[in-house]
Amino acid sequence: MAGIRLILSDFIISFMWVWSGTLIKLFVIKILGLGFQPSGEIIKGSLSVLSMFFFAWLGKISRGGSYNPLTVLSGAISGNFTGFLFTVCVRIPAQVAGSIVAVKLIIETLPEIGHGPRLNVDIHRGALTEGLLTFTIVSLSCGLARSSPSSFFMKTWITSVSKLALHILGSDLTGGCMNPASAMGWAYAQGKHITKEHLFVYWLAPIEATLLGVWTFKLLAPPQKKEQDVSKSKSD
Repeated sequence: MAGIRLILSDFIISFMWVWSGTLIKLFVIKILGLGFQPSGEIIKGSLSVLSMFFFAWLGKISRGGSYNPLTVLSGAISGNFTGFLFTVCVRIPAQVAGSIVAVKLIIETLPEIGHGPRLNVDIHRGALTEGLLTFTIVSLSCGLARSSPSSFFMKTWITSVSKLALHILGSDLTGGCMNPASAMGWAYAQGKHITKEHLFVYWLAPIEATLLGVWTFKLLAPPQKKEQDVSKSKSD
């Protein structure tokens, strides 16, 4: 039952995540009429941070639902093999399916607003960019989970602002996506989901960076045994 709940949560949250980005653009560009003016970019960034807070809250109340395959993959690496297979074979496809359905509806209803990440450099630079961005945010997330596991607001604030900053840094090169499911949704709608550029830049590079980030963090910051020692002393 918990597995089915997670699958549905991943599908719905991924669907909502793709729509949230489009609605923010619609509000700033069409309703406010600010376009790409500095004030419009500030409002767009602020709304993006609020949106990430909202989706972090959704993940909390759904007990683990997520819109990003890299998030669930980084957690599955540290778990058992059964959980890893469930994540790779079921949860990530559910996130991709939710993103594809969302993009299909966006293209039908708001074709002038919706567009996915665009690769504006060669494939090697694009893969390096997405890899570095992903490695940075994964390493940061691992550190926050280790240092302040109970501070929801502070952890979400730091993660949201960091994601926004990294997105801005990579927006002119690859779109600063750091989300294979979202990128897959737009690529599938455009018939580019099986191209070498899409697979290398938006899937292979982020996944490798996620694995490298988790393993590097474990190597440089191994789990402390204080809690185990305290629990043992209490039991004794």
